Amino acid sequence: MSLDTSGVRVEGPDVERSGEVLTPEALEFVADLQRRFGPQRDALLAARATRRAEIAAARWLDFRPETAEIRDGDWRVPPPPPGLVDRRVEITGPTEPKMAVNALNCGANVWLADLEDANTPHWRNVVGGQLVLRDAVRRQLAFTTPEGREYRLREDGDLPTIVPRPRGWHLPERHLLVDGQPAVGALVDAGLYLFHNAAEQLSRGSGPYFYLPKMEGRLEAGLWRLVFDHAEQVLGIPEGSIRATMLIETIPAAFEMEEMLHALGSHATGLNAGRWDYLFSVIKVFREAGPDFVLPDRGAVTMTAPMMRAYTDQLVAVCHRRGAVAIGGMAAAIPSRRDAEANERALAKVREDKTREAGDGFDGSWVAHPDLVPVCREAFDAVLGDRPNQLDRQRPEVSVTAAQLLDVAGVPGGRTMAGLRADVEVAIRYLAAWLGGNGAVGIHGLMEDAATAEISRSQVWQWVHAGVELDTGETVTGELVRRVVAEEVEGIGELPRLDDARRLFEQVALADEFPDFLTLPAYELID
Repeated sequence: MSLDTSGVRVEGPDVERSGEVLTPEALEFVADLQRRFGPQRDALLAARATRRAEIAAARWLDFRPETAEIRDGDWRVPPPPPGLVDRRVEITGPTEPKMAVNALNCGANVWLADLEDANTPHWRNVVGGQLVLRDAVRRQLAFTTPEGREYRLREDGDLPTIVPRPRGWHLPERHLLVDGQPAVGALVDAGLYLFHNAAEQLSRGSGPYFYLPKMEGRLEAGLWRLVFDHAEQVLGIPEGSIRATMLIETIPAAFEMEEMLHALGSHATGLNAGRWDYLFSVIKVFREAGPDFVLPDRGAVTMTAPMMRAYTDQLVAVCHRRGAVAIGGMAAAIPSRRDAEANERALAKVREDKTREAGDGFDGSWVAHPDLVPVCREAFDAVLGDRPNQLDRQRPEVSVTAAQLLDVAGVPGGRTMAGLRADVEVAIRYLAAWLGGNGAVGIHGLMEDAATAEISRSQVWQWVHAGVELDTGETVTGELVRRVVAEEVEGIGELPRLDDARRLFEQVALADEFPDFLTLPAYELID
């Protein structure tokens, strides 16, 4: 399709029903956001590079002395809005019709409608995701498979609160040009959703809510505040009605949790503790800082590792001190309906994880599969009872230091050939699916998204450049990685886009200079 109006040009394949979301008025709203805030976004991305260079030179990171007044101040974010008071179970997944219906029917409190890591930004997914959200908000979502099986929203009871996650600040949308330049993907995702659904959500007793990913500090959160303030004025909706939960999934953000809540202001609702993206960020930021910052096998880095405990304890303490909700990480296990023993192992692991989070003070957590909703709910019910959350539980004993957050050397676990092979195989399998248009992929009993590929390829890059010695006695080199890639690809066999995935993996894992995000070169290979 090709549409050109008022300096906005849409270039992409035809998508059924696209006219319902790509209206001239909606596109002009997105163009307004792009023209106003695109340059500030560009400046913040440049500031990221400067900050990374400063940290690399110091080989250290600490809490910012210039923002101590914010950390020491007496302030709180607004109370949780309707639909986000009780968030004990949140299900995540892409905005694909069948999975969306299943997520909305599963009994969770919140559906994180993922336009980011679980979504390949094919144009049909970008537009189709907006159509799914539009229909879901109005309870009109339905899907029929080619075989005739129907999926519809249940008519009884409440559905989960819909909370979309737009793309991070770094990603462009090349199919939507404003004044000849690709728009910022985050502004396209958030802008289209707000234009079509903000007033509708408010009329239904909910509101326009978001999860905000990949930020690295208070200035990036502050840009979202400006976007939301402006959108409220243009759309004529009440001030502070747009609310957002920020993912703390970069190591710089872990040192600015309070500052980010403060910067988002009246739009702030809570923080979420990611895992893979957080570890990916640790590697990216400290990739040349020496052996003390080389992680063991990614599978060995659990949430009970000292540095991860410091991170989650800090998040809960900060949130509850400021009146914000604290949301735990992903349970990525996919229950097996064919293997009872494997299913029980998966459920036991999830139960242990969610019990720990509830005991630590989190107000809710994520699952990736409907069958895990009861497990997560049971763990949080045991702690919360009839209370909607545990915002009243303070953690005065928590006093996290920079050394604790950066204690990579204290993470137990080895660097093994099995770990290297897992990084290679899982990343290539995922990338093949991503290039084909599927951003949420079940691999070896786990639901994987783009963060999986990022931590895998970044770990391989780090091991090569650090000359890591494996348990087999072999040193990780580019030659060894290529040999392992060849062997793993042969073991995978036939898979669409496998050759492209292999080349892409080698490109981002073996480059001399570390590519900031693999999704940027990957984006050039789709559509």
